[in-house]
Amino acid sequence: MKKSQFIMVWFLPLVVIGGFFYPALGYFVIGSMVFMLALSVSRPRHWCWNLCPRGAFLDLWLSRVSLKKPVPGIFARQWFRWVIFVLAAGFLISRLARTGWDAAAIGLAFVMMCLVSTIIAIILGIATKPRAWCVMCPMGLLQEKAGKIKKK
Repeated sequence: MKKSQFIMVWFLPLVVIGGFFYPALGYFVIGSMVFMLALSVSRPRHWCWNLCPRGAFLDLWLSRVSLKKPVPGIFARQWFRWVIFVLAAGFLISRLARTGWDAAAIGLAFVMMCLVSTIIAIILGIATKPRAWCVMCPMGLLQEKAGKIKKK
């Protein structure tokens, strides 16, 4: 385990549990997304393998209970990853549409997005390899696309 992962792993429970008591923690998710996308222009997927709190959780904790079976090949297909991206974006947009632009409700929408995707990651990680979610993660897909911007 990398030292950065050992530090970052604590942000996941802070957001997914603490966010229900202090919704402003959802803004950490927004900040992480912006930072991750900016970083990925010069270092694609660096966030995923070194700084992602969920990835650190999957490596540190879920790897202990994972069945470590092969990840279904469909998870890595571009069209499937885009479907997951659209579904995740739709879920987030629908949550944000109900906030009335209330700052706490916006933070809670991002906390919920983090919670739902973490639950999916845990289920997939137990049934297959710990980082199965990472293969189809919507933010990982965006990082890959942002990383290609620099190459053009």
